[in-house]
Amino acid sequence: MHRLQRVLSHLGSSSQAKLASNASEEEVVIVSALRTPIGRARKGGFRDTHVEDMLAPVLEAALKQSKLSPSMIGDVVIGSVLGKNVQRANEARIACFMAGLPHEVPVHIINRQCSSGLQAIAHVAAAIKSGYYDAGIGAGVESMSSAVMGWQGKINPKIFMDPKTKACLLPMGITSENVAKKFGVQRKEMDQLSARSHEKAARATESGRFQNEIVPIKTTVKDRKTGKELKVTVSVDEGIRKTTTPEVLGRLRPAFDKKGSTTAGNSSQVSDGAAAVVCVKGSLAKAMGLKPLGIFKGFAVAGVPPEVMGIGPVPAIRAVLKQTGLSIKDIDLFEINEAFASQACYCIKELGIDMDIVNVNGGAIAIGHPLGMTGARMTATLLHEMRKRGAKYGVVSMCIGSGMGAAAVYECTY
Repeated sequence: MHRLQRVLSHLGSSSQAKLASNASEEEVVIVSALRTPIGRARKGGFRDTHVEDMLAPVLEAALKQSKLSPSMIGDVVIGSVLGKNVQRANEARIACFMAGLPHEVPVHIINRQCSSGLQAIAHVAAAIKSGYYDAGIGAGVESMSSAVMGWQGKINPKIFMDPKTKACLLPMGITSENVAKKFGVQRKEMDQLSARSHEKAARATESGRFQNEIVPIKTTVKDRKTGKELKVTVSVDEGIRKTTTPEVLGRLRPAFDKKGSTTAGNSSQVSDGAAAVVCVKGSLAKAMGLKPLGIFKGFAVAGVPPEVMGIGPVPAIRAVLKQTGLSIKDIDLFEINEAFASQACYCIKELGIDMDIVNVNGGAIAIGHPLGMTGARMTATLLHEMRKRGAKYGVVSMCIGSGMGAAAVYECTY
């Protein structure tokens, strides 16, 4: 509260009288949500870019847009999955300094796999609600170009003695095949969803739908043949294929099981990128006359069998809707991560969601899935789109490797 009291002491009565929104003073509101474009891992504009050089610009831009002084930030929480723990923690601290945050502002890394970016926002929201501080940044970053994939070190032989623990080692593509087989998801509908994801993302890009959320990044790439460094500006998502059709995707071979249905075309892309979301206490937003993008209403995580981890959004969404007293019919827009088309198709059908309000600007199959960034990226995409449409409630959700799902509800007031 001391930061809030300092702010109030500097504000005149006219400023204090301004109502930033209809949000309760005790609620957590989002005042800025930005992201980098998403680059194709190992092939795109960020393939030679350091994590700090993706993260710092988006932190700086989000903080500037929020109109908060850097010294008002109580903590920065960054979701990241594939980076080495100690190194990524240092990279996060370095990125904060590069973004102009003072040394008094702390930072830490969290990892709940594909939900890490959303979990970072939830961590900050919970801390604000608990009174630990009045403003914080939840962010996410991933460089899949530089990541070492796969299990590192020796595997404990005890893992293979229990079906549940053994299932935690299944390749994600096999869990996709398991979902398709167990729940009868057909290859045709998987390819249709995937083609539609590209179509929507291409349309959104061409119409400038993403401009309010994207921070262009200046960086360098090395020519693979000559080794020469070239200066580039990455300003759009690189993985979108405008001309992709269900028929084209239908000709691709299964990638994980010769008799299966999961292909490179109906799976999410490996990608690079970063995103940042600035959260503040409602009373602080009111005192400063800030107009929130949205309100963080609730968050839930649920567990599912590891071998069908892709169904995680179903119990997670049900849990967060129960928590917030809402129903599927109350939600205007959904962002459900397309880790694989099989699980996305299943979750949408199982929850009875209208396809026309899911991933309206495309999903991870077209845009990409930088693991630690995704939850924060989806939050930025959702909130900006909600405001464009005048939507009241939106949901962000994703499945999580080893058998979980996470979901958050956001509300926009006007």
